Amino acid sequence: MTVLTTSAGLPAARLTGRAAQFRVELLRDWQQAAARWNDIGPSTPFQHPQWYDAWYRAFAGAEGVAPLIAVVTDASTGEPAALLPLIRRQQEKIAAIEFADLNLTDYNAPILGSAAPRDAKAARALWRSLLSALRRMQDAADLIRLRKMPNDLGGKPNPLAFLDAAGACVLNGNLVTTGEDYDAWRYTLEKTQRKELERSWRVFTRDPAASFAIVTDTNEALRILSTTEVQQGARMQSLGVNYILDDEACAAFYRNLVRDGVGTGYALVSALTVGEEVVATLLGIRTGSRYVMVRISNAGEKWSNCSPGRLIIERTMAALHRDGVREFDFSVGNYDYKRRFGVMQLPLIDISAALSWRGWPFALRDRAVLALRNHPQLDARLRRAFGKPL
Repeated sequence: MTVLTTSAGLPAARLTGRAAQFRVELLRDWQQAAARWNDIGPSTPFQHPQWYDAWYRAFAGAEGVAPLIAVVTDASTGEPAALLPLIRRQQEKIAAIEFADLNLTDYNAPILGSAAPRDAKAARALWRSLLSALRRMQDAADLIRLRKMPNDLGGKPNPLAFLDAAGACVLNGNLVTTGEDYDAWRYTLEKTQRKELERSWRVFTRDPAASFAIVTDTNEALRILSTTEVQQGARMQSLGVNYILDDEACAAFYRNLVRDGVGTGYALVSALTVGEEVVATLLGIRTGSRYVMVRISNAGEKWSNCSPGRLIIERTMAALHRDGVREFDFSVGNYDYKRRFGVMQLPLIDISAALSWRGWPFALRDRAVLALRNHPQLDARLRRAFGKPL
């Protein structure tokens, strides 16, 4: 049966009176939910407990945002099925259920347990149970919108990908798998790219004070992060881009991540420096043999002759490869510099559903958009017909 408990102040819902496959509890506190789950095996580096701990702490007081973590268990055995780190977000007159993201979590996903669905029938049962629990909340929502989900979660299928309502996301991941021989992988790059990286390193190291390092001291890592904030802000301002990462909550999130994650090896801060000057920075996260790049910055025009952005990526990859990393994830966003590193695109999926009559127009629009993404030729014809860019 689907149950909404009184955990963290949420009211209990009436029982449906008929047996179902999954039990859903909705909690307001991430720490409480994580403790209930015992051992969280992250399906991507973004599903690591330290990511969500930093995220929920940073956005705890954000206007219109309330934590809402769904703990799904097998109704008959109590085995863990899925943990969904969600929020309830109020936007004008519409309340939406989303992943804990707000454009900071590049890959969203349920955290899977031993009773996670492995076929479409079980996935539909879990989805129905989740929607039922969400509709019974006292502070009800109008729409659930889950975006940027990988199909594969650490070698297990994403159960939400089995649902008929799931469709292609407009974004995709970008992954490089190097194998055991890093030099052999480097020679798979285009010759011009390989030679340019070699030239950039020679130019950069002409100064005897030039160096590259992965920072292991937390205070130094926080100092480098402050430089990242300044460099990125200046770059985005020069481009006239709407820049959100200097928002107080966003800045607090990254500081939480670095402060708590550097010592454990989860958060990795690397830097190119010349003496006291920071030329380029890169922030990433790592679980096992997989590393994801999260934020990158450089000092701008003064150092453009040595391509510091691409250079810090390659130096970081080489250093981490020696430490056992074999998968280098450039995350979402299809930029030219990623293609030069030979990335393979990883498809992502979206899903949405109405939770009230107010949510129906939004859910129908989302489904229409997803349907068009699944039929790119039709999408292209409609865009041409309405004079929209492809």
